[in-house]
Amino acid sequence: MRHLNRILLATLFLSAQSAIAAGNADVIFYGGDIVTMNKAQPVAEAVAIQGGKIIQVGSLLKTKSLQGKDTKLINLNGQTLMPGFVEPHVHIFGTAFSEELWQNMSNFEMPHDTLDSLVAKLTAYSKNVKDGEWVTAFGVDPSRTDPFMAELTADILDKVSTTKPIFVMNQSMHIAYVNHKALEMAGVTDSTPDPKGGKLLKDSKGRLTGIVYEVPSFYLFLKKMPVPNQDLIEQAVAKVGQRMVRKGVTTSAEISLGGYLGVDKENALLNDMTHGGKLPVRVRGYIYSNAYPLTNNSYKPGQGDDIYKLIGVKIVSDGSDQGLTGAMIQPYAYPAGTKNTGNLNFTEQELYDLAKPRFDQGWQISVHSNGDRAIEQTLNVFQKLVTKPSDAKTRLRIEHFTVPTEAQITKAAKLGVVPGFTVGHTDYWGEAFHDHLLGPERANRIDPSASLIKNGMHFAYHSDSPVSPIHPLKYASEGASRLWQVAPQKVLNANEKVSVNDALKAVTIDAAYQVKMDDKIGSIEAGKYADFAIVDQNPMKTDAYKIRDIQVNETWVNGQQVYKKN
Repeated sequence: MRHLNRILLATLFLSAQSAIAAGNADVIFYGGDIVTMNKAQPVAEAVAIQGGKIIQVGSLLKTKSLQGKDTKLINLNGQTLMPGFVEPHVHIFGTAFSEELWQNMSNFEMPHDTLDSLVAKLTAYSKNVKDGEWVTAFGVDPSRTDPFMAELTADILDKVSTTKPIFVMNQSMHIAYVNHKALEMAGVTDSTPDPKGGKLLKDSKGRLTGIVYEVPSFYLFLKKMPVPNQDLIEQAVAKVGQRMVRKGVTTSAEISLGGYLGVDKENALLNDMTHGGKLPVRVRGYIYSNAYPLTNNSYKPGQGDDIYKLIGVKIVSDGSDQGLTGAMIQPYAYPAGTKNTGNLNFTEQELYDLAKPRFDQGWQISVHSNGDRAIEQTLNVFQKLVTKPSDAKTRLRIEHFTVPTEAQITKAAKLGVVPGFTVGHTDYWGEAFHDHLLGPERANRIDPSASLIKNGMHFAYHSDSPVSPIHPLKYASEGASRLWQVAPQKVLNANEKVSVNDALKAVTIDAAYQVKMDDKIGSIEAGKYADFAIVDQNPMKTDAYKIRDIQVNETWVNGQQVYKKN
């Protein structure tokens, strides 16, 4: 079968070359701005595609020489053609469960929710759930709740129901809240030990509060819940795919493969859905280390193709900064006088022992590290992995890299690290970090894009969906403006603002670099895949803050239109 596939691919390649030689482009785009993100040729008048790939980028006159009798001419009518956006850090299954299969309570608008409004929403939702069945929800965020940092507890959730188990995941995905019925059904008591890498929070009297930290603790409850049937899961994943293409995303990553259904099931499902067109984007898979024991070597790095491929292993080293669980060198600023410095999920040796075998096997290592203490630990481990120049070319990833020090940025640059920023931290949580949680000095270090550019580093912007909404143009707007959402709006450290061009690189060519596809996607160049976003305004000619308002009118993957705005 593999031999036949090689013959088929070779035949298709020769056929495409013959068609190009005959001057037969499938489609030619013209009549609008073309932003290529190729520094050697930043703009063009026209683009021709054939067989799912770009064959010509340049003048309209030269490109039209490739027109044949069956070539389709598409006049952009003043719209702008761009490379399809690359979203390098999405929890596809996490988003499917949290926003489609569970009650989605996320609120990224103003005003913030209150504890009373959260209880009211949960109560209304729970009326459709039978006694004994699970009430599952996602998206509460104490840092965006009035009163500030007010959390759901078992006692508060008991106001919703004492007969239905309740599990509510925090917006950060690092904290969850359960009622007493959920504790009972999970068999969790005051004497239950904390699972490795997790925590069951207790009050001063040693009683469970209903607040639990990190995935190992979540599993105590998740394993008691019925798994939705295959059809429902596929429908939910397909909706996530539609959400992506509506925002111009053509390539994504499942950053924690196996976290919900296990690696085998999730891998098979993504492979089938991407190749079957139900998930109309390219996907790069990063296996979640908690779901992939070191004794399991069933998968190989690079397994797959340009539609769906496994390339990395993801490790989570700390928690969430807005949830006060990201590991900091100095205590958080909130509450005043606290000694809390957040949580490391592993010792440095444990983290090395997780990363080293997978690194040696050829996997791209991706480590979630929010706080500066976690970043330091991860960089120490990476320094042990990088023992020769070629090791620095493996594109080691640090996810979020939220509050690095100047010395850590320098160290990361030397190691060839490619950080990814949840740049919505500057927007949705900027005021909370600056005025309350971290204080001005650390808040000003958040997502230091300009500093990375000065150090010659590649970096990418992402949503970490469902942690923040999928919207690459908004990430670019956030990176170039750094205005926080809460009124009165202020810029979170103007020194870290970047140009619109550099912000767009972080959602196109540099994001492609992070997922090791920059030779195939991320810019409009001959030989690359015809993955495009057609937008109603040219972001290069738009005020940085207003880039978020640009509309995606069409999305093309592999030379095929997969989305068109009504």
